[in-house]
Amino acid sequence: MSESSRSSGTEVHPWEPFLPDGCRLIMLGSFPPARKRWSMDFFYPNFINDMWRIMGICFYGDKLHFVDEERKTFRLDIIIPFLNDKGIGMYDTAHTVRRLKNTASDKDLEVVEPTNLDLLLQRAPDCRAVVTTGQKATDIFCSHFDMVQPSVGSYSSFEFEGREMRLYRMPSSSRAYPMKTEKKAEKYQQMFKEVIPIKSINL
Repeated sequence: MSESSRSSGTEVHPWEPFLPDGCRLIMLGSFPPARKRWSMDFFYPNFINDMWRIMGICFYGDKLHFVDEERKTFRLDIIIPFLNDKGIGMYDTAHTVRRLKNTASDKDLEVVEPTNLDLLLQRAPDCRAVVTTGQKATDIFCSHFDMVQPSVGSYSSFEFEGREMRLYRMPSSSRAYPMKTEKKAEKYQQMFKEVIPIKSINL
């Protein structure tokens, strides 16, 4: 973090967007948790966040496929090849934030500078769908594109530079969101089936 960031109490996003070749889907959260909550140096790093358990259920029928329970982390060595193979990109809707409280909650994040969403989509010309995984991410995305918010588990259509696209609003993978992991995975799997070739998904 730069000296100016420290003095102003702001945090700049720690990672570049993960956009594999042929990326067909981009998943957008709000912003990574504070570093002390990371179990790995990649998206959804908090060990008590269930995104990688949801992915394991959806694609392998195994909640622990990407989980290293012994070390309390996730198996980044197989996560990266998996995302590359499926064409799934990852980033967040905020580039710079200020934490109002010492929590990992979106409600305690002040967005100082949102992500340049136009540039992000321009960098993924094959992308036809975006997923937001929380309310703050959904608010930022829909405000930028001046579009109606989809309800949780559904999508709204929008156009970007001649591309017909979908924004899917999925349940948050945070355990604070009141839905069982397996139930969340059902909604995610339906979305994946609509976006990614069926042969790539556990049925």
